[in-house]
Amino acid sequence: MSQTGADLLKQLEDILESDPLIDEVGFVHPSQFDLLNEESSISGNSSDKAISQATKSIASSEGCSEQKNKSFWNKDHKLGISTSILLPLYKAAKHAFMTALKQYKTYGNQSDEIGNCLPVSSSCDVLQSILMRHSRSLLLLSCDFMTAWNFRKLVVSKKQQHSMFLDELHLSALVISYSPKSEQAWNHRRWVIKSISARCSNFKDLLRKESELVEKIAERSKMNYRAWNHRCWLISYMDGEQTVHELKKSRSWAALHVADNCCLHYRSRLLLKMMEESSGSEKKESSGYKANINQAWKDELDWNETLIKRYVGREALWLYRRFLSMYWINNFLSDSGGTSYDSKQMDINSNYCDSFLENEFCLIDSCLAVQDNEFADFESQAVYAASYMLWLKVQVPEPLGNDLRAKMRAVDLKTLLDNSYQERSSLFNHFMS
Repeated sequence: MSQTGADLLKQLEDILESDPLIDEVGFVHPSQFDLLNEESSISGNSSDKAISQATKSIASSEGCSEQKNKSFWNKDHKLGISTSILLPLYKAAKHAFMTALKQYKTYGNQSDEIGNCLPVSSSCDVLQSILMRHSRSLLLLSCDFMTAWNFRKLVVSKKQQHSMFLDELHLSALVISYSPKSEQAWNHRRWVIKSISARCSNFKDLLRKESELVEKIAERSKMNYRAWNHRCWLISYMDGEQTVHELKKSRSWAALHVADNCCLHYRSRLLLKMMEESSGSEKKESSGYKANINQAWKDELDWNETLIKRYVGREALWLYRRFLSMYWINNFLSDSGGTSYDSKQMDINSNYCDSFLENEFCLIDSCLAVQDNEFADFESQAVYAASYMLWLKVQVPEPLGNDLRAKMRAVDLKTLLDNSYQERSSLFNHFMS
């Protein structure tokens, strides 16, 4: 006996209610359910048997047990939904939500007519509970259903209960588990975090978990701009200690994903945040704090150089180096900082500024030679190095730029660019003029 969409919806909602710790949702082809059960029975223990008890109570006695096993799979706080029931399940969830929402709005209008600004009776609370239940199922099936997201915002804003805000974080995390680039889910998380930022006692811990969530998602979803944009947004809520911690923590991940420019952009935002912290009225006068910022930037340059030499031909690393070099050009070579240091720190900065261009030229020179013609990476490395030298020449102020120009003339950049990218050769004459 086949199940109707309403039966499937009730079954799904009962599973979600019975296992509030579900942390991952996926859509599974019916042919894979037996394999999932076999794998879970091997890795699981004797207490983890069959599908959740709530699911069992929904199925009828004749043949529904087999149908049920091919509709949902719930084990170890993971939920699998059969692809064969998605359409009727979605239609049932949408119909149930929109019907309840119409009743809710009608009740609200009636309450307004008798002088109440908002419906506050027990009947309204029941409707709200039903809508929250249906909207959760609907969003798991259609993560861009804005009406459902907005209704949940309305109810949670009205209740102002901390547990409900945490439930919203949990729901959006479920959506992200199967749709990691869902703009609406990430927006909803930011709305929740902003709403509780002023009154959350463990807000720093929440920020840490959010950062870890993004890293976990980024590991499975490459080049996920929306996830990294969320992590960059979190920086505005971080203090100096958290910023430094995030900079150190993200280094190992970035070193293993050098082609993912998103993480390098995240690190640049962290460094800029440190600069903002150093510009405070009290910290600005502290040469020690400024020295720490400078050292962090120098360490980042050294680390970036190591990666450039280790991972040949990765454009993201060269673009990140431009960002790092711009800091030194603006703060030292342009002599625009005007910051007072003690004599020891002045000597340190002076020595590094004097050797900065020489170090950069040594790096470029080591990367210009195409060591192996069989692999395009070496040729790309040479082109990126040449492009970086041309960029550096434009950014460095006079008279230091004259020294760099003289060194550039000793390198046959034009031949390199002509052989690699014909469209870039015209740029050479412009930069050299």
